[in-house]
Amino acid sequence: MSRALPSLAHALAVAPDLNAGLVALGEALADTDRSAVLSLFRYDGRREMLRDRLTPAGGHVEHGRVDTTFDHLPPNVRTLVSGGGQFVDLGDRSAEYARLLGLSPFADGGLLSLRGLTVDGGLSGVLGLYEQRKMFGTRTSERFASAAALFDLAHSRFADRESRDEAVSTLEEVTQRVHADYLTRLSELERELSQARETMRSGEHQTTHLIHLEQAARNAEEQARRAGRRAQSLEQQLMAAVGQLEQAHIELHRRHEGLRQKTRTLYLLERALGLDNTTGDVSVLVDGLLALVGDDMQAQRCSLMLRAPEPEALYLAAARGLLPHILLGQRTAFGKGVAGIVARTREPLLVQDVTDGAMHPLLRDEYLTTGSFISFPLIYHGDLLGVVNLTNRAKRGVFIEEDVERVRLLGLVIALIVVRAQLVDRLLASINGS
Repeated sequence: MSRALPSLAHALAVAPDLNAGLVALGEALADTDRSAVLSLFRYDGRREMLRDRLTPAGGHVEHGRVDTTFDHLPPNVRTLVSGGGQFVDLGDRSAEYARLLGLSPFADGGLLSLRGLTVDGGLSGVLGLYEQRKMFGTRTSERFASAAALFDLAHSRFADRESRDEAVSTLEEVTQRVHADYLTRLSELERELSQARETMRSGEHQTTHLIHLEQAARNAEEQARRAGRRAQSLEQQLMAAVGQLEQAHIELHRRHEGLRQKTRTLYLLERALGLDNTTGDVSVLVDGLLALVGDDMQAQRCSLMLRAPEPEALYLAAARGLLPHILLGQRTAFGKGVAGIVARTREPLLVQDVTDGAMHPLLRDEYLTTGSFISFPLIYHGDLLGVVNLTNRAKRGVFIEEDVERVRLLGLVIALIVVRAQLVDRLLASINGS
């Protein structure tokens, strides 16, 4: 995504309410796909209906009515949406359900994906993502899944905050009612006491009644004090519970992010192995492997260099975004440039800002540009097979240590495929033949 997830997480964390959270999520979607439409549909569990439609647009949220029953969705879609945690694709029926939910259809029909938002195990709302059909590239719903997961956690926090505000409001109403009842009763007792004092002069039999009234007034005052203490205790317990709930949400977010990263890694491994299993053309296979790791790391410029037959040399096997004069098959000696240094040391190289070191070899490397980059060696059973270079992250993004670990796992799979498909020799023969 063009908008960094930490920035979105911060925006959601400081958002005062649901509308502000939706605006932040809408801006994140605009950075990813300006043509896509995002809406939140509030769910009324008692009536089993999708009632309101909230759509972020231009820094504010537009409200609309839907009033359609949840069972209008296909049974398998309802089951997956009710469980939450993922976007559910409506496929060829996207245009039909987009109209049902009040979304303006695209000229080609578009693709609609729905994700359930749950609170305490029950469906609270449905997040709808409507995007244009694409011939190539990754679906917006896939690239936007991480942002939607962050908003899911924030949505739970907004719901908890609304519940807390409602509880505090109810507590204040009860306290005010108890206090008002106390003041009314005390006023009545004071009036009765005043009347009793006036009538005391007419007989001593009024003394007992006066004592009773004074006792009742003291009892009423004591009850009011106890009610105030109970209200204060309830408020303290409520605030403590809210704090524990916020800590639980932080831990849930941490675990969810870890699970999302593992799921994404498994998906990429499956795609890599699928390419190896279905592609016979070595050029198509190596381009697909490079695009896989490049798209995952959002690198606008990347290259794959394999070991050349000459001693201590690499040749350019596949590239994306390089200058036109750099041709496939071009050689690079060990120790020259970033890839040559990594080939010689066999250690990955991560640089987050080359301007921190004016003598960094990146500044003299024709395969890369300035900025943040990763260069990673491909090693199989102790043998160096090649080097993967990634730079020019989208929107001037910066690579971090966690990105190196992701490239490490993908690099192991690429190295395995390079050996199994004998890409080092076959690809060089293909390049020389062309």
